[in-house]
Amino acid sequence: MKTLCQKLLLGSLLLSLAACQSFRPDEQISGSGSAELWREHRSRISQLDAWDINGKLAMRSQAQSGSGVLFWLQRQDYFDIRVTGPLGQGATRLTGRPGQIRLTTPHLDQHAASAEALMQEQLGWSLPVSNLLWWVRGLPAPGSKHTLQLNDDSLAARLEQDGWQLEFARYQSLPDGSLLPERILLKGPQLQLTLVVKQWQARTLGGQP
Repeated sequence: MKTLCQKLLLGSLLLSLAACQSFRPDEQISGSGSAELWREHRSRISQLDAWDINGKLAMRSQAQSGSGVLFWLQRQDYFDIRVTGPLGQGATRLTGRPGQIRLTTPHLDQHAASAEALMQEQLGWSLPVSNLLWWVRGLPAPGSKHTLQLNDDSLAARLEQDGWQLEFARYQSLPDGSLLPERILLKGPQLQLTLVVKQWQARTLGGQP
């Protein structure tokens, strides 16, 4: 009997450890959706590492406001983000990969290791590009605490992370059935952005060059 009790106790401990490993202490989930369905969606969408986005970006801060046409090409860790129009001062282009960033406008051509610092210095406003790579897919960026509210479809409705508040108003369905954000409102320190995606083209490269 003692041996049987010891085995049962050991089994309970192992199950507890497994539950602890699956629990994400950096994520707090609320809302009307299913946490299980959300995790399945997050796992599937996080594999998308290549996309083309055509849309519009509007910005408002204490110093300036305006809007511009947005084009965003992503190929794994390489990105090419272009904004044309008043917001882009004619044409603003941010290209590179983590640690190797290039910012070009009609008046400058600068290189730096940090996209955020470079944009703040040269443009007077900045986007959290490393987080935006995840937020644009309707996902929290990994590695930092966040609170997430799910909608009835078990997708992100509101997200708070790293001092930013995001609202995902609409989603767009891709041919394969994947759902990606169509309209995102981002509120950060002294800056508010509205991103409207008119067209999503996304896929998984799966390690291809």
